[in-house]
Amino acid sequence: MAYKGKIHIVDDEPIINEILERILKSEGYEIEISKTEKEAFEKHKRSYFDVVLLDLMIPGSDGIRILEKLRKIDPHLIVIIMTAYASIESAIKSMKLGAYDYIQKPFKNEELLILIEKGLEKRRLEVENIRLKEELKKKYSFNDIIGKSSSMQKIFDLIQSVASTKATILIQGESGTGKELVAKAIHLNSLRAKYPFVVVNSGSLPPDLLESNLFGHVKGSFTGAIADKKGLFEIANNGSIFFDEIATINLETQAKLLRVIQEKEFMRLGGTEVIKVDARIIAATNVDLKKTVEKGRFREDLFYRLNVIKIDLPPLRERKTDIPLLVNYFIEKYSKENNKEIHGIDDDVMGIFMDYWWPGNVRELEHVIERAVVLTRSKIITKEDIPDPIVNYNPLEAIHQGLLNKIERESSSYFRKEESNEVEMNEDSFSFKEMVYEYQKELILNALKKANGVQKKAAELLKIKPTTLNEMIRRFKL
Repeated sequence: MAYKGKIHIVDDEPIINEILERILKSEGYEIEISKTEKEAFEKHKRSYFDVVLLDLMIPGSDGIRILEKLRKIDPHLIVIIMTAYASIESAIKSMKLGAYDYIQKPFKNEELLILIEKGLEKRRLEVENIRLKEELKKKYSFNDIIGKSSSMQKIFDLIQSVASTKATILIQGESGTGKELVAKAIHLNSLRAKYPFVVVNSGSLPPDLLESNLFGHVKGSFTGAIADKKGLFEIANNGSIFFDEIATINLETQAKLLRVIQEKEFMRLGGTEVIKVDARIIAATNVDLKKTVEKGRFREDLFYRLNVIKIDLPPLRERKTDIPLLVNYFIEKYSKENNKEIHGIDDDVMGIFMDYWWPGNVRELEHVIERAVVLTRSKIITKEDIPDPIVNYNPLEAIHQGLLNKIERESSSYFRKEESNEVEMNEDSFSFKEMVYEYQKELILNALKKANGVQKKAAELLKIKPTTLNEMIRRFKL
């Protein structure tokens, strides 16, 4: 007879154990019997079981406590409670705590066998589901980077191709797209993996402090330098150094960074000793670095040194097929962290997520899921657990606000002061008309998309006359 599964009987009554053992063995099950709580736990620690037949009325033990401990050892364990009529209330309570079902003594053999078969089928489905999830993780993840979209699969391939090389890497993408995760993946899959991965938060430090952090200093080199200090380059020796938001580094520091890349050496602040270093440089930026070069804010020679291998990370709105995968990943992650059992999200919520613009990208999605897991009182995340701005999201309003913000950022960048000197402008450096033109064009395109190409409906969304819209479509050559 084929092996059907392993069953653990936890009961102190010899007659019941003898009867159950005979019935179940004849059906092809492997049997273990425990008469005490201690014996049951010892067997579970060293062996694997599919089903437990648990009597709640074991002398000197609390059956509910046994159930809870067994489920902690194996959360997917099928526990069937055997109970007398007098303890039906306890049996029902045990089901709320994770028991699969209960059967009342004296029971019919056929009834028990059917219950065990159903329990085994449930366990097989759960185990298979876990296996499939693990396979999906392996197929669609790379060092905590999640994605099954073609764009992310290409990035996984690129990471694997460049990780083992010595090439300098430039990662470009919007905030929240996972640039640091990609940098870590490159490091961990390289020959430098056993050496340090050092992160430089380029934009959060003033120039003098940034240089001191990068190159270190000698005692007495400036006020407060009371001892020699190693810089981040020395710490990263033989490993990798990751520059987050490298576009924010000033031109003077850029020149020193270029020398380290070219010569693989530097001097500490205030020092005269040349220090050799071998650290792979991985840089990231959320702006178009080439345009920053054209505007004179980033050295062209440094740009070409960094731009040996370029990895462009797509925003989440351009890889929406990855959203369900990311949602499940973050639910699992934060359920474990918060000791909660969340099974998924409501279909309506998934629809909202698929329609949302995600300006904060994967980081924003992660924070939304973390918040929902913490706040939800059910095992399924619903609309009540999601922030109102996401639930009430209006694509046209979001695009309108996004374009206004873009215009504000672009314009303010030309007029801001750098080190008390006005930024010099030329006649081509800033075009308000051009920005407004692009703004109007994008609003019309998105209105037409929202209206499925129906111009009258698009005009209503934009609150303009259909004739005006028609004229603008001709003018913009849409």
